[in-house]
Amino acid sequence: MSSRWVVPEDEVAFRYMASGGPGGQHANRSNTKVEAVFRIDESRSMPDFLKQRVGAKLGEVIRVTVDDERSQFRNRQLALERIQERVDRAARVERPRRATKPTRGSQRRRLDTKRQRGDVKRQRRRPGLDD
Repeated sequence: MSSRWVVPEDEVAFRYMASGGPGGQHANRSNTKVEAVFRIDESRSMPDFLKQRVGAKLGEVIRVTVDDERSQFRNRQLALERIQERVDRAARVERPRRATKPTRGSQRRRLDTKRQRGDVKRQRRRPGLDD
């Protein structure tokens, strides 16, 4: 789908917090961790049919937390990309699966392998009185 809907940055709420873990003063003092929240029900630019489709699959709120990079700006970009990926995945209409019959060859191969497996198990048995 080439003309896909793009999540507008002004409809995403961002919160910044200190990222945990090792890293010295930079990690302890910098608010590089980003939490991005996109509310589908409050979006002004998303078409109604898309709101219904995405909302049914993901719910009313998409929340993403990113602390992959040391840069707040880069984490913010990653958060927007992840929200966009989720919306795109939820908006995709999948074709219904059409059931098909197994071919005669595949049925024959399946039964042959079952027979071979049975032969292997039969050979493992302890010999009886008549053997």
